[in-house]
Amino acid sequence: MTMQLQSYIAGRWVGREAAQTLRSAINGQPVATTHAEAIDFAEAVHHARTVGVANLLKLDFQQRAAILKALAKYLNERKEQLYAVSAHTGATRADSWIDIEGGTGTLFAYASSGSNELPSGNVWHEGPALSLGKQGQFAGTHILVPRRGLAVHINAFNFPIWGLLEKFAPSFLAGMPCIGKPASATSYLTEAAMRLIAESGLLPEGALQLVIGSTGDLLDRLDGRDVVTFTGSADTAAKLRVHRNVIAKSIPFNAEADSLNCAILAPDAVPGSPEFDLFVKEVAREMTVKAGQKCTAIRRAIVPRAHLDAVAMALRERLAKVVVGDPAVDGVKMGALASADQQRDVAERVAALIEGGARPVFGASDGFAPRGEGVAEGAFFAPTLLLAERALHTPAVHELEAFGPVSTLMPYDDLDEAVALAAMGQGSLVGSLVTHDPAVAARVVPEVAALHGRILVLDRDAAPESTGHGSPLPMLKHGGPGRAGGGEELGGTRAVKHYLQRAALQGSPTMLSAVTGEYVRGAARIETEVHPFRRHFEELQIGESLLTHRRTVSEADIVNFGGISGDYFYMHFDAIAAKDTAFGQRIAHGYFVLSAAAGLFVSPAPGPVLANYGLDTLRFVKPVAIGDTIQARLTAKRKIDRMKVDAQGRGQGVVAWDVEVTNQAGDLVASYDILTLVAKKG
Repeated sequence: MTMQLQSYIAGRWVGREAAQTLRSAINGQPVATTHAEAIDFAEAVHHARTVGVANLLKLDFQQRAAILKALAKYLNERKEQLYAVSAHTGATRADSWIDIEGGTGTLFAYASSGSNELPSGNVWHEGPALSLGKQGQFAGTHILVPRRGLAVHINAFNFPIWGLLEKFAPSFLAGMPCIGKPASATSYLTEAAMRLIAESGLLPEGALQLVIGSTGDLLDRLDGRDVVTFTGSADTAAKLRVHRNVIAKSIPFNAEADSLNCAILAPDAVPGSPEFDLFVKEVAREMTVKAGQKCTAIRRAIVPRAHLDAVAMALRERLAKVVVGDPAVDGVKMGALASADQQRDVAERVAALIEGGARPVFGASDGFAPRGEGVAEGAFFAPTLLLAERALHTPAVHELEAFGPVSTLMPYDDLDEAVALAAMGQGSLVGSLVTHDPAVAARVVPEVAALHGRILVLDRDAAPESTGHGSPLPMLKHGGPGRAGGGEELGGTRAVKHYLQRAALQGSPTMLSAVTGEYVRGAARIETEVHPFRRHFEELQIGESLLTHRRTVSEADIVNFGGISGDYFYMHFDAIAAKDTAFGQRIAHGYFVLSAAAGLFVSPAPGPVLANYGLDTLRFVKPVAIGDTIQARLTAKRKIDRMKVDAQGRGQGVVAWDVEVTNQAGDLVASYDILTLVAKKG
């Protein structure tokens, strides 16, 4: 039965009249139709700006992270529904796993990053605060706040689910409602995912809308609060980038475009070595996974001229074993391209590459026969390996991309030539260097990194755990310079910052503390009769502070600490040697000062503080000599409610404490943040 696709606009499904027919990539049979009804983008934008923004800002970073986790679980529990639909795109089960569970995995990753790294509230203090005046009462810092606009995400056809979710996750964390627009060819899979998302009821109303078909006048209705992202061809990215309203309103635009990614086989990776085999396996895999329809696929395989014949033979042997056809047939390892249009486009590009100077090494003439019923009407394309013998003088192979199971071998005579060939791609998402020689990696990577968004150095040591050349990871940036679009996505919480507005903030430390929700040194403190460690999480106020009693450091302290720690460094024990240093005398161990400060501010009885799990920003600012007297000030700096409970079901939050250790002259000798888990009262 043909699916009638609908857009999800302003909380309702839109579209009842059929328009474009979308066909199965396997057998050409109709799968779905887009809808003929025009979308009211004025309504969509208004809904996002009013309902969406308001609902998202009722939540804080931590609460939005929790929703992402719940949504990921919900979709995973229903993933088989999505796998069934994904089969029509020509994807194998393994291909669909990248898209479906890669998408939910990205939600999980952002839920974790948000929970671990983002504050409670909707102001992210980027810090550190800097003193701007001599008296310490004028300071400056940076904050990140929600833009209070919407994000328009325009996606390519190759990853209908991952493409939506990897952009939605950081936008949602940032408190920005989204309008997603998938490419029509595989939009039926995106729509299936959107129906599950809507049915879950987990997202606040207005957080996510879906456009099937044209974006119409959507971009004309945006303004400077908004963000536009795009994944797809470099040509389309260039057109969107210069859209009149995008330029006029200075709307941030992020592009992740197709690129001619390369893999370099280093001279040390000779035939018979583990690295040689890894290179062949990686190139063949990138040609056949998703039928080569990945923006990160290896399009240019750069190899030593001395090993060219061996590489070509090994790739021919491996590609000849790849069974192509309907993924429902046992033994099939590579499916179809996404559509007949894509099949025609790849064929035209391969013909142009051959006309431009490349020659076939392996392709349709080598026994290509897709398996399955009705596959003659499918969008299948043979794995195709080309060779450009004089790649430095064959511009077509560095300019034309056949977005399918196609790669070109390029021989080089020395590493300088290999680097030059890599650069001729004019900017790529990813490049791989296969070598077991650290000197080669140190020589090549800094040069090729200038034109690549990500570099994989692959050898026998990394291979067992490597995620491969073509796999963007949520915690690492995705994007590349030049032809690759000049954009940046993913990268953990780095991506969240793209959807927030950064502002410099100036004022007194007290005002900075009030705005950021984080204690800034020099701000007004709250001193009470109750030790801050006796406060439960809910009771503790930012700025609540304790000035401890004093302790004079003796020679016995240094000797005893050295005996316990085993640290007999000369600065602590050799008076003659220490006299010739900048300090002029023996000094206490820095870690003794740290330990002594803990002894000054700790409240030893059982209480709400459950555990100390780390230190941040530790600096030993000034030496502490024998006879110096130290004192500590402990101040509640930051509270984060991660909405977690311990094994006994007790709620807890994270508290960061600002610690200043001073000497008898009031000079700062040590400075750091201590991180604790603190129990809730309820």
